[in-house]
Amino acid sequence: MIFGRSERGKPPVEPVTLKILVAGGFGVGKTTLVGAVSEIRPLRTEELLTEAGRPVDDTSGVEAKGTTTVAMDFGRITLREDLVLYLFGTPGQERFWFMWDELSEGALGAVVLADTRRLEDCFAAIDYFERRSIPFLVGVNCFEGAARYPVDDVRRALDLDDHVPLVMCDARDRESVKEALIGVVQHAMARSSRRRAVTT
Repeated sequence: MIFGRSERGKPPVEPVTLKILVAGGFGVGKTTLVGAVSEIRPLRTEELLTEAGRPVDDTSGVEAKGTTTVAMDFGRITLREDLVLYLFGTPGQERFWFMWDELSEGALGAVVLADTRRLEDCFAAIDYFERRSIPFLVGVNCFEGAARYPVDDVRRALDLDDHVPLVMCDARDRESVKEALIGVVQHAMARSSRRRAVTT
């Protein structure tokens, strides 16, 4: 189907659009994830890292990184004919965190990317979504050369609640990212259903 046109006489389907955030620490793979899965050319707001930013930009563990997202990344993926996800990658550096409140407005949920070599870098994102009751899933980005740990060990290290999904993923791989995004949608819908059941 092409948006706005019917196929073989079928009435056009107006897709439901959902907003998903992609968050995590500096250099964890947020821009890569959005680019790997987006069906449109992603909008990126990257700037070169400079000497002036060295005192405030912690590049330990990602020394080869030469750019940083200063506002957001934006992409889109159609999961079904009637379901479209808009992806908003958040800036990872603390000096740009003021953008998070704007980006999280109206979000269904979030993927928090984690790197097992620098797990502490995703704590701020986890705290942010917990405080605002935004459903999220933790995706451990499996970098080449990084040690692999059992899911339960990573969950304990992050002190995640039992209901928060945690998956291993590869931010470069479209199918891996797609599965993580589907997981966020399912988690958010299940949580919404539980809340409705409690209030009725």
